[in-house]
Amino acid sequence: MFQQSGYKLNEFWLWMKDHWNSHVLNGTHALTNILLLLFVVFIGHWFTPTAPAVIISVYLMIWFWPVDLYRRQEKKPLAYTARVQRLLIPVTLLVILFPVLGALAAQLLKGMLPDVYMLAFGWVFGVIMVPFWVLLAGFLTKPIEKYIQKGFIRSAQQKLASMPGLTVIGITGSYGKTSTKFALASMLSERFSVCFTPGSFNTPMGICKVINNDLQAHHQVLILEMGARYPGNIAELCEIAHPNIAILTIIGKAHLETFGSQEVIAKTKGELIQSLHPGELAVVNADDHRVMAQAARRNDISVIGAGLQQGDFTATDIRYDASGCSFTVCHKDGRQVPVRTGLLGQHNVYNILFGFAVGDHLGLRLETLALAVSRMEPVEHRLQLKQTATYTVIDDAFNSNPVGARNAIDVLAGFQGGKRVLVTPGMVELGDIEEEENFMLGEHIGTSGIEQVILVGQKQTKPIQDGLRSAGYPEEKTLIVKSLFEANAWLQQHLTKGDVVLYENDLPDMYVED
Repeated sequence: MFQQSGYKLNEFWLWMKDHWNSHVLNGTHALTNILLLLFVVFIGHWFTPTAPAVIISVYLMIWFWPVDLYRRQEKKPLAYTARVQRLLIPVTLLVILFPVLGALAAQLLKGMLPDVYMLAFGWVFGVIMVPFWVLLAGFLTKPIEKYIQKGFIRSAQQKLASMPGLTVIGITGSYGKTSTKFALASMLSERFSVCFTPGSFNTPMGICKVINNDLQAHHQVLILEMGARYPGNIAELCEIAHPNIAILTIIGKAHLETFGSQEVIAKTKGELIQSLHPGELAVVNADDHRVMAQAARRNDISVIGAGLQQGDFTATDIRYDASGCSFTVCHKDGRQVPVRTGLLGQHNVYNILFGFAVGDHLGLRLETLALAVSRMEPVEHRLQLKQTATYTVIDDAFNSNPVGARNAIDVLAGFQGGKRVLVTPGMVELGDIEEEENFMLGEHIGTSGIEQVILVGQKQTKPIQDGLRSAGYPEEKTLIVKSLFEANAWLQQHLTKGDVVLYENDLPDMYVED
């Protein structure tokens, strides 16, 4: 969980407080340790010398075998990175500390308490305290990690300085960063040698890793996804890799919990545009007034707007079907080109328009860009179409947001011929508006016409349940399960050929309800 919280001490501490009884000070562990202590104090002296070994063996079997804490299925297992390995050193030492102290205590008490009982008591206490040891180890190793990170940053900056002809493109926004990055990389690869960050590598260390390890002398374009959870994050990334072209996709409500307001989000995302040197280019969402306001703060850069309603590049005649969508890309100077893609969703039309804007700026013909779009594969977990033996899957499991979630529901509702099923745990990290946004999502689902809703987590999805009821959605068509594994089991039993399932968001393990 410390890894999933980005090694941030404050976020890990919040997780600990939310899961205090189940993962931090587990009741089963505490009760077992109390019983062991009572046994040591009151009846341990009645047994023969071999009894402790038998008792401890049985105790360890009870401890490690049936307890649900150790048998819980994880959607995202721990990745044993170099940082995790460094963190495990102090954690292990702290866990071992208490058995050692227990043995020393037994020696000092000179046989009043059997050594084996004190040793076991120390082990149990050390394991119970593991979340606290992780927190303490994270605090103790923080200066070391900062020193190591500064070294990676210096190496990345030096490498970029040695490649003056490289065009660096930075992409940020509340949503659509990764999809835009992959679309742009596919389009620009028609002419240029392109290096880009894989997956959601959008942190300082993720960007440094790509620059230091993947960027080669033959690359002409470097595309960097830039993420943010706190003010100043984008400016920090731009200091590592200064962008020549900035793409700002949309200002939404993602991570509102850590930002506090959309105004702060807009200012933080706008740091990408503010980092541009005079004469450099910003490609922006012309339909988003907050994005346009950030672009308007600069009068010494070039700005290209792309949108469905207005902009230098627009899309018309948008049509969706089971194989993707088609539309026409129009430039304000009268140029047009028909486009066909296997990607689903309105947001992907925006992403492609951003790619057309950058590609046109760098000298590629619209027809060349359209050809590249026709060969694009869906980005993993972002409205990705998949086929199982019996039914179709729309995988939109990555970081649901209010706009994207409603868009995905509309895509599902557009399918015809079979049962349409939604699986979702709702949306998180929306701060004070989280409950309201999930309620409105429930209302949107309730009026969409889909045949079955599976909600993951009773407590987390309560606002969605309320929204469904408000919209008059039949309660017998709503199923509430404890985990994604339970939802998948239901799907295997109830779906037939021609049915369609939308996975909308898949919360990491730190959000799983007990």
